Amino acid sequence: MKIFNTPSNSSTISGFLLLGFPCSRKGQILLFVLFSAVYLLTLMGNGSIICAVRWDQRLHTPMYILLANFSFLEIWYVTSTVPNMLANFLSDNKFISFSGCFLQFYFFFSLGCTECFFLAVMAFDRYLAICRPLRYPTIMTRCLCTNLVINCWVTGFLWFLIPIIITSQMTFCGSKIIDHFLCDPGPLLALTCKKSPVTELAFSTLTLVPIMILFLFIMGSYALVLRAVLRVPSAAGRRKAFSTCGSHLAVVSLFYGSVLVMYASPASEHKAAMQKIVTLFYSVVTPLLNPVIYSLRNKDMKKAMQKILGM
Repeated sequence: MKIFNTPSNSSTISGFLLLGFPCSRKGQILLFVLFSAVYLLTLMGNGSIICAVRWDQRLHTPMYILLANFSFLEIWYVTSTVPNMLANFLSDNKFISFSGCFLQFYFFFSLGCTECFFLAVMAFDRYLAICRPLRYPTIMTRCLCTNLVINCWVTGFLWFLIPIIITSQMTFCGSKIIDHFLCDPGPLLALTCKKSPVTELAFSTLTLVPIMILFLFIMGSYALVLRAVLRVPSAAGRRKAFSTCGSHLAVVSLFYGSVLVMYASPASEHKAAMQKIVTLFYSVVTPLLNPVIYSLRNKDMKKAMQKILGM
């Protein structure tokens, strides 16, 4: 267990306490049951999409291969926080070690960054399918799709190495209580012995750059898609085009809406309760809703899911 070198007038911190959702013992048990159900449903829903894409030959296309990888990502994304949160609900000792805290920090934000890249690639895939339909098979080949998937994973995990190294090298002292259910950068930076505006700015910049660039890329892709769809002469053709993009747009809106609320404004403006609610939405609720959104709005996926579930 790592011990920080702190000034003589500050206490030594060997880890942190994740405050989570403070309430009575009965309340903690109720939350444990609720989030356990949400976690299991998330695993089942995203796992069903992976199985459907794997076993249904009709879904062996770039769009569904990207969706299966996205669902695999969502499983690990929710797993990076919920199991630890569930353990804290039943534990009187909500202690998390320094290494455990920063491992959670790294994996949670790396997976979140990877999700941003996947959403951008999925938007690019829909742009090619609708705006360049004749060239789509020759452009979006299996080789390109595989390379895009690999690049999403690698880039997402490499990008957050710099912020995690910057934060882990800071000196923490005084209170070791993190008023959150995960090791979030805002509460962590609030525990540093010496405030460093330059470091906080660098961290914010490195966090926001990929989010904003990829968000603008997605919006630009869908602006071109919308223009192409409005030029389709038949109403049936427009409905079909909108249906293939509607699910992805809904997921993008849910994820980016909450992320931008959280990270596009200074952390000091957010109260602890608001931080928890917003983080809970994009880290737990969105992965739960994604399988529902994709399966309900896509006929091929709906049929494949019904076959998997024996309905």
